[in-house]
Amino acid sequence: MATIQEINSSIMFGDLSNDQLDSVIAAIKFRRAQLTRENKRMLNLGSRVKFYSTKRGQTFQGTVEKIATKFVTVNTGSMRWRVPANMLELV
Repeated sequence: MATIQEINSSIMFGDLSNDQLDSVIAAIKFRRAQLTRENKRMLNLGSRVKFYSTKRGQTFQGTVEKIATKFVTVNTGSMRWRVPANMLELV
């Protein structure tokens, strides 16, 4: 199996056609959707979770208040956040 660096290099500098690139994009979207579903199955209302905010550069912890199709509402005590399910980790 190829390493992630080899895969990235092949995508960026290889001679992949537009159809091949579309296929890679579809595979990535499929895998992300799978990860989201797996994460959502592990979560329940009241579960303690943590996530990293790239905008603020810090990790937040809180409890799950709502589980929607794509986003999970997390109450951190001072704020409520709508976080993509694949960004959450159980505490």
